[in-house]
Amino acid sequence: MDSISIENACRFCPRCGNQAEVAGCVPFRCTQCGFANFFGPVAAVGGLVTNEQGELLLVRRAREPGKGKWGLPGGFVDRNETIEQALSREVLEETNLCVKDASYLTSFPNLYEYAGAVSPVIDLFYRCEVVDRGAIRLADGELDSFLWVNPTDEHLAEMAFPSNRRAIEQWLNSV
Repeated sequence: MDSISIENACRFCPRCGNQAEVAGCVPFRCTQCGFANFFGPVAAVGGLVTNEQGELLLVRRAREPGKGKWGLPGGFVDRNETIEQALSREVLEETNLCVKDASYLTSFPNLYEYAGAVSPVIDLFYRCEVVDRGAIRLADGELDSFLWVNPTDEHLAEMAFPSNRRAIEQWLNSV
């Protein structure tokens, strides 16, 4: 199945059902009722967790998108949740590690393809201190492996998302 951008997938007004005169316009503006959708990015978080040796935690994805590739623990921000709450929740859900402190590192735009639709995302990355690094237990079905590593070009070439790679590169330049 070919992928399609979310704005091209939305051909009808969600308020009144009127068909778009031109599909794919950003913003989508309904000529019938005036509804507008700007297709803004959704927020996602990623945690850069290190051990006592300064090695970075990489996790391998067990499902699409990016199945078999490396990433950082993280995921989407839920409604009514702060960025910090999402970061703590996602790191805990994916690795069983409890974030005790986090500091903002950087953000990058990303495109997330799921079920044939591509949506814009803004990924926010944080340096994370965790309570007990030895407590790692990966989310079953979501992740299948982890490494504590000083990331090399080989690791960076196998990242699931370009934004994760760029965040790690920025982190490497700051340590």
